[in-house]
This record gives sequence, structure tokens and C-alpha cells, in this order.
Amino acid sequence: MHNPLVRALRALFRAVATTILVPVLLFEEWGWAPLAALVARLARLPFWARLENLLRALPPWGALLAFFVPMLLLFPVKLLALFLFGRGHAFSGMAVLLLAKLAGTAVVARIFQLVEGSLMRLAWFARWYPRWKAWKDSVLTRVRESRPWRIVRAVHRRVLRGWHRLRAE
Repeated sequence: MHNPLVRALRALFRAVATTILVPVLLFEEWGWAPLAALVARLARLPFWARLENLLRALPPWGALLAFFVPMLLLFPVKLLALFLFGRGHAFSGMAVLLLAKLAGTAVVARIFQLVEGSLMRLAWFARWYPRWKAWKDSVLTRVRESRPWRIVRAVHRRVLRGWHRLRAE
């Protein structure tokens, strides 16, 4: 049995990690499906359709490696953002980072949709992905049930109603 200090440190680590990850999880949750759908529209183009067919046919380890392609392609873009920050162009650097995050999320989400079945043939992935998803869903449920989240949602609804009334006039 673990001593109380180890348990307390683990609990503290989980709390800090969860707090740091919540904004990322919320962004991913918000953007995952719509951004993947946007990228899926590219399949109308013959080259893109062939690329998607190649991704669907990848063996499990190839599917896993496919996730590294967006990271590799976006690395120079993120370096550009750091360069811009270093030159005092904070707004431009932030815009580049935001666009890179949107593009990366869109591409990774679509790749995941295409290769999920293949990834599930990796025993460790099939064991850990449902655990990750359950943990992520429970964290997001707690966030959505929290008082600050409910207040922000209520204010957001009021602002939208006011905006729609202004536009209707």
C-alpha cells in the first residue's frame, strides 16, 4: 500500500495535469468533428481521395506513423511563430500558432477517422484508447457541470439572443 505522501502527490499531479489539459481537451472536442468534416470535403479532389484510400489501407503501425506526418509538416510553421514572437510580432505569432493548431487538429482528426479500425488492431492501443476516451469524457463532463461553465454558457446564450434580436430589427 502506498503511503499518504505518495497518494497526495499523485492526486496533486493529476489535478495539475487535468487543469493544464482541460483547455486543450475543450478545443479538441469543439473542433474535432467539424474540422474533420471540413477536411473530408477535400476527398472530392482525385488526389485527396487517393490519399485517403491509402490511409484507410495502412497496416496498424503505418496508421500510427501517419499521425506524425502533420506534426512534421507543422513543425516549421511553429518555428515561424516562435521567430515572429522573438521579433516582437506577438499578434502575428499567435495567429500563425492558431492557424497551425486548427490545421493540425483538422488533419489529425480526419486521419484518425480513416485509420481508427487499423489502430484498434494494435493491442496496446485497443486497451488504452477506450481508457483515454473515458477519462477525457469524464473530465469534460465535470467541466460542463461546473458552476463557471454553466455561468459562461448562460451569458453566451443571452448574448446570442440579444444579437439575434438586433439583427431581426
